[in-house]
Amino acid sequence: MTGKTARQYSSWVLPSLLAINLALTAGCAGKAATSRYSASSTGSSCYAKALPTVGEGGLAWGSTLSIARKKSLDNCIRYAGQSGGTPNTCQVVLAECKH
Repeated sequence: MTGKTARQYSSWVLPSLLAINLALTAGCAGKAATSRYSASSTGSSCYAKALPTVGEGGLAWGSTLSIARKKSLDNCIRYAGQSGGTPNTCQVVLAECKH
């Protein structure tokens, strides 16, 4: 009787574990990896940081100083709005190019 019970359990335990594993993996796979700040990409030697009066700012890299400033200002407006800050007060506070 014990052998029969063990076989009954083993017939559904493995598929159940696989289903749970698949469900957990699928839940994590649907979330895109996002970063709050743009990472330096190859060839981007300039960076800029913009901050609002209240909320989260933005850091960005670009091939020119003007591109980095524009990207950081756009990021600041987006992140300040998401964090409950003041997007209309974003200003670039740091901008330079590495040599």
